[in-house]
Amino acid sequence: MSKELLEIKNLHVNAEEKEILKGINLTINKGEIHVIMGPNGSGKTTTANAILNNPAYTKTNGNIVFEGEDISNLKTDEIARKGIFMSFQLPEEIPGVSVTNFLKYAKNKITGEPVKIFQFKDELKKYMEELNMNPKNMERSLNVGFSGGEKKKNEILQMLVLNPKLAILDETDSGLDVDAIKTVSKGIEMFKNENNAVLIITHNTKILHSLKVDYVHILVNGKIVTTRRSTISKRN
Repeated sequence: MSKELLEIKNLHVNAEEKEILKGINLTINKGEIHVIMGPNGSGKTTTANAILNNPAYTKTNGNIVFEGEDISNLKTDEIARKGIFMSFQLPEEIPGVSVTNFLKYAKNKITGEPVKIFQFKDELKKYMEELNMNPKNMERSLNVGFSGGEKKKNEILQMLVLNPKLAILDETDSGLDVDAIKTVSKGIEMFKNENNAVLIITHNTKILHSLKVDYVHILVNGKIVTTRRSTISKRN
């Protein structure tokens, strides 16, 4: 059985009329954690959005293959159902929709199966305890009035509940203190296994000190200029 999960081949992407990605090549295997780093404007978030085929971005060349299937032209919701999850740099607030109801709806859409509410709430409570989240947040409107750290933890909670094959985390460590970064890293470690993978997008090395990663890619001006195995040791 192939270990290859995602392959990006010679990907060129425009935002409006400007070329952002200029020939990205990237392979992610099952069981791996990859990090894309680079300065602001280098194309990191564009890469994530291109994988999910965000309509704000236009692919002009290349393709994206997920589990052997070309998903370059699928709709975003179809790609999500294939097993790709993306957390956002600035998570949206949704007044009137509780964390529980949002996740219940999302899980139903992904799996196509009804969600058993009592069992589901028990699962949420377990994950929230592991992430040092207040269980009362289950009934609060999604991200409304949440601190920056709470919003980022909520994204990790979504990842754990939805259990995708590939999790793309965009600037998950941005603005977090050391303790919050350790909690986010713990959530990633809880999620990762030999059958899934994680792609972390960041502009600094903070999360690398609390999480063991496999590969770090340096993206500059729309191109990956360096790929190396991570040499930063996880700190306890």
